[in-house]
Amino acid sequence: MPNIALLNNIEHKDLRIITGHRPGLGSDVAWAPTFGAEFRSLQGHYPIIFRQTDDAQRYEAIALLGFLEDENLFLDDGRWDAHTVPMLLERQPFLIGRSGDELMVQIDLDNPRVSKTEGQPIFKEHGGSSEYLEHINDVLSTIHRGVQANVGFIEALMRHQLLEGFTFDLTLDDGSQNRLAGFFTIAEERLAGLDAAIVAELHKAGYLEQIYYAMASLSNFRVLVDRKNKHDAARR
Repeated sequence: MPNIALLNNIEHKDLRIITGHRPGLGSDVAWAPTFGAEFRSLQGHYPIIFRQTDDAQRYEAIALLGFLEDENLFLDDGRWDAHTVPMLLERQPFLIGRSGDELMVQIDLDNPRVSKTEGQPIFKEHGGSSEYLEHINDVLSTIHRGVQANVGFIEALMRHQLLEGFTFDLTLDDGSQNRLAGFFTIAEERLAGLDAAIVAELHKAGYLEQIYYAMASLSNFRVLVDRKNKHDAARR
């Protein structure tokens, strides 16, 4: 269970955050949640697809990092082998809290990245925010705005039936056959058949650009398969 606390420079003055990506720090995951405003920076590296949330009536966008549970094919000797890390992973172990209408920074004290002996300091010696914490504040603010805006984006995709299930079959270099199923992507034929007025509506809201970024990102499946083959060969 997470141990969530409101971040402050008295109780947490000595805390540091391990920022690398070695195993056991929470980066070894097969996908990371994302949001439409982040698609531009992610689409050059990761397939952006969609999954149903726990209530099965809603969807969320994810950046695909691997094909198996806990498999992140972008981890390489303690570093992240891409220019951009999905923000909802980059912000760990911090979260956004709320006190009335005010947003607050929270920290999971039991997160393996939290340390007193190594990593980036959260606060300066005399209590001010470190440069690292200022960066995290910017990341959290961007996430908050992006997640809020994403509600309308997902609603528009659902309203216009622009999500469809897909199956991705892959044969690896070792001869094994695998299938990725249970996820969704943009329904391209449905998109092409939309009325001009609906397309204009999507464009005005900024959603059309995000849709095209998600579609373009699917070319990264080939790159991800290459990473998988390289990863598996290194383990044999």
